[in-house]
Amino acid sequence: MDASVANIGQSVEALRRPETYPERPARIEAIETHMSWVFLTDLYAYKLKKPVRYEFLDFSTIDARRHDCEEELRLNRRLALPVYLGVVPLRRHPDGSLRVGGPGELVDWLVKMRRLPADRTLQEAIRIGSWTEDEVRRVASLLSAFYKDARPLYLGFAEYRERFKKDVLANLAELRRPEHGLQADQVQRVHEAQLDFLECRSDLLYARIRDHHIVEGHGDLRPEHIYLGDEPLITDCLEFNLQFRTLDPADDLAFLAMECERLGAPSIEPLLFDTYREITSDRPPKALIQFYKSVRAGLRAKLALWHLREPVVRDVKKWRDRAAIYLRLADNLAGQLD
Repeated sequence: MDASVANIGQSVEALRRPETYPERPARIEAIETHMSWVFLTDLYAYKLKKPVRYEFLDFSTIDARRHDCEEELRLNRRLALPVYLGVVPLRRHPDGSLRVGGPGELVDWLVKMRRLPADRTLQEAIRIGSWTEDEVRRVASLLSAFYKDARPLYLGFAEYRERFKKDVLANLAELRRPEHGLQADQVQRVHEAQLDFLECRSDLLYARIRDHHIVEGHGDLRPEHIYLGDEPLITDCLEFNLQFRTLDPADDLAFLAMECERLGAPSIEPLLFDTYREITSDRPPKALIQFYKSVRAGLRAKLALWHLREPVVRDVKKWRDRAAIYLRLADNLAGQLD
């Protein structure tokens, strides 16, 4: 583990200051996530990876963080080419100050992106009710063409099925913990329905493997990552784990549809899938889409509760309420799997 593990605080403190950046912005807005810090200037966004190690990723060395920055750049340029500008160094200059670029000792690496207007996200458009069918169809067309052009990846059926079973059981283990206060009968009902689907309807999963519908997709297709416009942009794919983005396009789209439904826009789903069918001629069964949505909702409930593990939790009620909302959605969807 390199020295930046101990010095992450210094890097964050420096990146909060305008003089750290070559463009000398007027102000900096800092956003912390599980795995990174994002610093927003007037024109750009700079992402600093945290020196962390989890079961599903390893950012514990500077070389690993540089590699992930380069992967983030490469993969996100597939759907947002104008946004991802480059990978830039954070250096300690001879006077001891930390600066983006220039001479000096290498401290870390940053992904530099063009800053996009937050009011153009699909999430915001759903919130204020401003999205249009044409805008959503343009997003769906971009994604459908992306999936159609993607090279099919080999994935064994047993591995594919087992991956879902593992996820369902992991979700169940977290959501049933009594300290979370979720309805035990609801938790059990959701996951029994999902496991029953895997046992009795696995032919639907097998058909996706057989017909070569597994590709390297996005993996985290949420409304806040989608920017509407004449030429939509889709950011923030899961760059750190190939397995997480090796999936069925119907699963990718189902995740987006589930999140839109949670935000109060269930009518977006038919627009997404109608456009996908028109462009790709692929027609995933409705029951499979509902299964994908239900499992994704369970996963999001689990991830909401994981926020309670952070050293400082600012709003416990927010995350417990969020998990309960996702669980209700997963329950409604699981009830449609028959």
